[in-house]
Amino acid sequence: MDSTMVIRALGALSQEHRLAAFRLLVQAGGAGMPAGAIAEKLGLAASSMSFHLAALANAGLVTQRRQSRLIIYSANYDVMNALMGYLTENCCGGVPCTTEEMCCPPPMPTAMTCKKDVA
Repeated sequence: MDSTMVIRALGALSQEHRLAAFRLLVQAGGAGMPAGAIAEKLGLAASSMSFHLAALANAGLVTQRRQSRLIIYSANYDVMNALMGYLTENCCGGVPCTTEEMCCPPPMPTAMTCKKDVA
């Protein structure tokens, strides 16, 4: 993922309703949700939701497919994972994190510790 795509994705997620919609779609899984159901769940007007979903689709974060008269939106997990990978690429000092551990920098010389340091 290049920096232009990252900026577009983060820009799309930097709005309260779009972030909520994306999180809802991540929870919905591969089945996705119709735009009307997303709007209802978030308490938004359908026209407003369509605007926000278009922004997420333009950033590549969601996909859409037609099912009869409905448009079903789904989180694009490949793009989401690429974004997370880009953001955490060097989180462990350049050493790849294993899937079992959370990305966490070395402990600071303060009282603050990361979850993986607390056992």
